[in-house]
Amino acid sequence: MSEGTTHFGYQTVAADDKEKLVASVFHSVAAKYDLMNDLMSFGIHRLWKRFAIDCSGIRPGHKVLDLAGGTGDLTARFSRITGPQGEVVLADINDSMLKVGRNKLRNLGLVDNIRYVQANAEALPFPDNHFDLITIGFGLRNVTDKQQALDSMFRVLKPGGRLLVLEFSKPTSELMSKLYDLYSFRILPKMGALVAQDSESYQYLAESIRMHPDQETLKGMMEQSGFEEVNYYNLTQGIVALHRGYKF
Repeated sequence: MSEGTTHFGYQTVAADDKEKLVASVFHSVAAKYDLMNDLMSFGIHRLWKRFAIDCSGIRPGHKVLDLAGGTGDLTARFSRITGPQGEVVLADINDSMLKVGRNKLRNLGLVDNIRYVQANAEALPFPDNHFDLITIGFGLRNVTDKQQALDSMFRVLKPGGRLLVLEFSKPTSELMSKLYDLYSFRILPKMGALVAQDSESYQYLAESIRMHPDQETLKGMMEQSGFEEVNYYNLTQGIVALHRGYKF
């Protein structure tokens, strides 16, 4: 790619345009986001998120940033764990997703320790050394400048804090890779058309997964931003990976 361009799925686009293109995808899918997550993953996304929470080390009173928090699945769990003395910030660049998440969490009775912030991961509007934990679940692949976003996350994390990146990744076996390709490019867009009346957005989501850095590459990017003791866990044979790194 030339300077000033980036990937939007398999397309090469001007870097300045990607944010608007991604926004249009998530404005389109917000209303059916939770339903499609359950259908697309056969409900397994709930187990991936539960594993991330188990690896979070979160405690009552902690401050948590749930970045690209979408409809608030992780925020709901963190709100209950951190309690009245804690704080959870659900941040997303897309206001449609934020509205769905806020309505969902309020319907669950979760209001006291949650804040909602529309924010770009590349330039987080928070003080240095502020959060005990940052999570970004299925959002990093949509960021234009991933390295800049990781730098921004490192800045706002407290010393001793940790970052968890839960994201689609590279399957660890050839058979799984072929099955996953078949599912992603043949079935997923049709499912999107049928349930969400939007095949193009789900075509983009499939393509964006393939363009995302693999497990080792992302580990190296986190280390470049200053994170230490970076490791990752392959889930469902590498379809998803959880990366964890610390700021010391």
